[in-house]
Amino acid sequence: MQYIRDIREDVWQDCITLFLQTGMCCDAAIVTNSPPWLLAFYPEGNLFQLTQEEIQILLAREGRDKLFLQGVTLAGTKCLLIRDNLYTEGNNTMDLRTKGQSRGSQAVTVVQIESVYLVVIGQKGTEGGPLNLKAFEMAGYIKEAIHQHMAHL
Repeated sequence: MQYIRDIREDVWQDCITLFLQTGMCCDAAIVTNSPPWLLAFYPEGNLFQLTQEEIQILLAREGRDKLFLQGVTLAGTKCLLIRDNLYTEGNNTMDLRTKGQSRGSQAVTVVQIESVYLVVIGQKGTEGGPLNLKAFEMAGYIKEAIHQHMAHL
């Protein structure tokens, strides 16, 4: 969608700040796949290191079954795919779990919001289910913020 490019960076950054204030996650980013851009990120996290290739693989509509076998890499961190409903109407979420980290694994959720995607990594000890629900809820707020911002352009 062309209008996504019209939204200022500070609007996206406000969405990241809003999610981080929930206390459920330690890192967040907003990405889009047309072309693969990192629109906003938490500067003290790792998701700012997401590569275009990682974003393309994560968001590709074709060959998603390979993600269950090969996993996904986010900012250099390998993740196991737990549930993929990213392109399922009405759900639009994906659950992953980091692996192979000395500090333990963490829940990761990706939510589609219009033509952008919110990627969040849960705080240590935060389970995937509650993180997914909070991310889905926050996606509603972000969608509303997008619509309000576009109405004022």
